[in-house]
Amino acid sequence: MRKINKILVANRGEIALRVMRTAKEMGIKTVAVYSEADRNALHVRFADEAVCVGGPKSNESYLRGDVIIDVCKKLNVDAIHPGYGFLSENAGFAKKVQEAGIIFVGPSPEAIDLMGSKLAAKAAVAKYNIPMVPGTEEAITDVEAAKEIAKQVGFPILIKASAGGGGKGMRIVEGVHQFEEQMQLAVSEATSAFGDGSVFIEKYIGSPRHIEIQVLGDTHGNIVHLFERECSIQRRHQKVIEEAPSSVLTPALREEMGLCAVNVAKACDYVGAGTVEFLVDENLNFYFLEMNTRLQVEHPVTEQITGLDLVKEQILIAEGKPLSFKQEELEIIGHSLELRVYAEDPANNFLPDIGKLETYRRPQGLGVRVDDGFEQGMSIPIYYDPMIAKLVTFGKDRQEAIDKMLRAIDEYQITGIETTLPFGKFVLQHEAFVSGNFDTKFIERYFTPESLKEKEDNGAEEVAVALAALLLNTKKTVVEATGSNNSSTSSSNWRKNRV
Repeated sequence: MRKINKILVANRGEIALRVMRTAKEMGIKTVAVYSEADRNALHVRFADEAVCVGGPKSNESYLRGDVIIDVCKKLNVDAIHPGYGFLSENAGFAKKVQEAGIIFVGPSPEAIDLMGSKLAAKAAVAKYNIPMVPGTEEAITDVEAAKEIAKQVGFPILIKASAGGGGKGMRIVEGVHQFEEQMQLAVSEATSAFGDGSVFIEKYIGSPRHIEIQVLGDTHGNIVHLFERECSIQRRHQKVIEEAPSSVLTPALREEMGLCAVNVAKACDYVGAGTVEFLVDENLNFYFLEMNTRLQVEHPVTEQITGLDLVKEQILIAEGKPLSFKQEELEIIGHSLELRVYAEDPANNFLPDIGKLETYRRPQGLGVRVDDGFEQGMSIPIYYDPMIAKLVTFGKDRQEAIDKMLRAIDEYQITGIETTLPFGKFVLQHEAFVSGNFDTKFIERYFTPESLKEKEDNGAEEVAVALAALLLNTKKTVVEATGSNNSSTSSSNWRKNRV
């Protein structure tokens, strides 16, 4: 047991604010680090103390682990929360934090290292008989040998970076004639992105659903799962809309996948909050994909349906406290959706659209939550991920959560840049999403830049029709009340009655 009195958040933006708010509720002092680009950021102003750690680029600031540890020593910081991204899954950093006598709010360096390699993770969980996608069990470098393995697995196959994530170092190969070129591209991209060019082969599952299970583990050997999140609406293999629970899982399948997720956590003696990711095919067969050893962007939807504060649980676990609940005490309450509001142009292949937030007004009301790090007049820095906010809704059931999200999107006012808000509205109104009959191919199958224009045109037409109907009904009412069809008389009487 070790009480945390002061915590440094080694991150920026909405996740830094998210962690600090919970810390302050727990009576814990907060320290922010920031780059030159974030000097006036909200997380800097919110923290009790703030220190600039370098230039605007992440490798000049937020990735400078040694500098961040030095800040902790100077300010007598007890713990570091890494958020997500940056140093959150850096085993070397976690080890240095521990060696400096500082608490790392996350899993052990060994667990991060083990689950950071997809191949090592597969080997670790194999003893628990967890379903896995057919493919190689070790890295491959010889193109001809790899080609033969691919033939045995059966095309189409997926070449994946062992140390990768976010779709980098990943190539779909439809046939043997494409294999050599695609493998070389995958190795090159993996080397560039992760400094590790090792790749492996998996059978390509063409239209899967991406479903992940949230887990929590304490230092006393207790591990539970907090049910699932559906993350199938993606662009460039990265999530845009998430929800909890999934509309496709049966209670039996949920229990089976939850047990598998707990066993994955057991395989690496996991401590803290983590996420086990699965692919689920059209026949509801599921396969272990990977484990993310950190808090996920989409964690709010799990908080909404469980009533738990995951950051608070992380901090309590880091202090050495046991979980205060058992698996059988947890239940799903209602339904929650999250839309990642990016500074991107959906009509231009979701390319970043960096600029100034000329107008910025958040939606409000029952069942609406906005996690963000911006305010009106601020600019989106070009150096980091272009996410502006996470728009989260909660309802008693899925349809109510959708209705609240549609209302919130309409209420969310952002001008000066293009965002993913119109795309979110398109998805939530689409028959495939409403029915729950969708997968990771949603964008490829249903969305085009023209889709947004069609929605705008239809919306304008609907408004025009509604206005015409209103005017017609108004005129009819006035005529019936006055017995006259004289427009000036009708208009005059109508105004008088309104007064």
